[in-house]
Amino acid sequence: MQATVLSLGLALVCCLQAYAEVPVQPEFQDDKLVGKWYSIGLASNSRWFLNKKDALTMCTSIITQTAEGALELTSTYPRADRCETRSMTFIKTEQPGRFRATSPRWGSEHDIRIVSTNYDEYALVYNRKAKGTDFFTMVTLYGRSKTLRPELLEKFERFALDQGLPQSSIITLPQTDRCMTDA
Repeated sequence: MQATVLSLGLALVCCLQAYAEVPVQPEFQDDKLVGKWYSIGLASNSRWFLNKKDALTMCTSIITQTAEGALELTSTYPRADRCETRSMTFIKTEQPGRFRATSPRWGSEHDIRIVSTNYDEYALVYNRKAKGTDFFTMVTLYGRSKTLRPELLEKFERFALDQGLPQSSIITLPQTDRCMTDA
């Protein structure tokens, strides 16, 4: 019994250490992230995502800067018979490229990190969500266009795997023309 508890404790410490080491873009410049993005790839261990991933398609996200310096992410998703829009405000932390947010819909707390971006082509984003004692990880690959170079798709997949997400939870979203908003 003690060995089992010790093993679980060591596993938890390793997970927390890996989580603490998720990098952010060096010399991150939030104003360069502003504009229109397409969701290209998603990876997550959330139960909702795993149940819905086969029905998801590409969406658009518009990032704007608020007067207070936060980033506002407004995403428009195709649904069966309509377009659904949701917004979330990313509040800056003391670390450039790292934000916190609260989901207006679910009340969950998010630790969001811009892992890597060149601002004019792609952005790789890490999101750790907590609601009560439930946690999940989501990795998103955004592109300024609907298609990205294969090397960037590989980078996204490799990063998701490095976060402990299984291959079966990594998807490239099918392109669509539905609900594509303008910047």
